[in-house]
Amino acid sequence: MNLAFPPHPIVTLPIAGSAQRFPVRRVFCVGRNYADHAREMGALDQADGREPPFFFTKPGDAVVGGEGELNIAYPPVTKNLHHEVEMVVALGAGGANIPVASANALIFGYAVGLDLTRRDIQAKAKEKGHPWDMGKGFDQSAVAGVICPVATCGHPATGRIWLTVNGEMRQQGDLSAMMWKVADIIANLSTMVRLEAGDLIYTGTPAGVGPVVPGDLLEGGVDGVGTLRARIV
Repeated sequence: MNLAFPPHPIVTLPIAGSAQRFPVRRVFCVGRNYADHAREMGALDQADGREPPFFFTKPGDAVVGGEGELNIAYPPVTKNLHHEVEMVVALGAGGANIPVASANALIFGYAVGLDLTRRDIQAKAKEKGHPWDMGKGFDQSAVAGVICPVATCGHPATGRIWLTVNGEMRQQGDLSAMMWKVADIIANLSTMVRLEAGDLIYTGTPAGVGPVVPGDLLEGGVDGVGTLRARIV
């Protein structure tokens, strides 16, 4: 193949207990998958379970992750950058129209993630009925920690998910409060797009989302999966 210029390097994430790395393909996110967060965002129909899950995407190269403290650049054209801690599903296989009973077999592992959001840009887009892309899919907007393989952590369905900012607890919930469970998310998403190995799925955030500014230290975790540490610079 004669390329006009060298392709960009593929984004990869570390895997706990392995020298191998996980190659990222696409990034999908579930919107408002915890009732308490749906309520704080004013989405009462979603909170009451009267609507199916909805999804948005981020570019694969928006992912930044690894071990230790990650430096995340405060993005341009926003004055209201918000944190959203989430459990991330990393797929090791794919398919279309996947039955719920078969969905977990596609999962390679799990990680702690941050869905960073330019809330002011997102709000303006909502007001005008425009897409959210620039509120959600900017550079370094998908933060992820080390991937814990299923062989190590199993398939966590309960356990604390939490985030502190400068040592102050901001978000705290339990995976059991997800309205759409992981297998349901995979099955539903696979009816709309064909999933493949390397896909990441951010599974939603509990209540307590809020702003961060340069210098803030974000520390989060999911019980049984791992932790994440990131500084806004």
